[in-house]
Amino acid sequence: MVQVRQITTISDEQKQELVNLLMDSVEGGASMGFLAPLSEEKARAYWNDVEKALQFGLRVFVAEAGSSIVGSVQLSPCPKENGKHRAEILKLFVLRSHRRMGIAKQLMQYAQEYAATLKCSLLILDTHEGSNAEVLYRSIGWIKAGIIPGYASNPDGVMYPTAFYYKEL
Repeated sequence: MVQVRQITTISDEQKQELVNLLMDSVEGGASMGFLAPLSEEKARAYWNDVEKALQFGLRVFVAEAGSSIVGSVQLSPCPKENGKHRAEILKLFVLRSHRRMGIAKQLMQYAQEYAATLKCSLLILDTHEGSNAEVLYRSIGWIKAGIIPGYASNPDGVMYPTAFYYKEL
């Protein structure tokens, strides 16, 4: 059984699991802002930055199977005075060995419910157009706002269009 929870600090053991999760996702074709091959050093530097960002409002949620992290998602509330009603969903990923089990949906539900406790009424995210993630987002009520061609590259460096989504809570 998978449990989703917020983490407010990242232990060394959790960081290693999160590094492995990020590397697995990039190796599996999710760009996540990185090019392949993603080194452990770069993945660790990313999670070190996330750990620092926790002090400034970033929220990190993990899905755990037993005591192992198998998925994660982040919620970034808008820091702007005129944007306190919104937040961005970032870096939703699940280990390839645990996909198609509803874990991503659980993570998204948890993040959305948490956002509501922050009095967020609008969530936004972006994803690779045509990805499996798009199917998930549409199935849980997200609305496509538009597409920007050539917005980012996939892990092998090929440019692709990015779809932007929103959800009103």
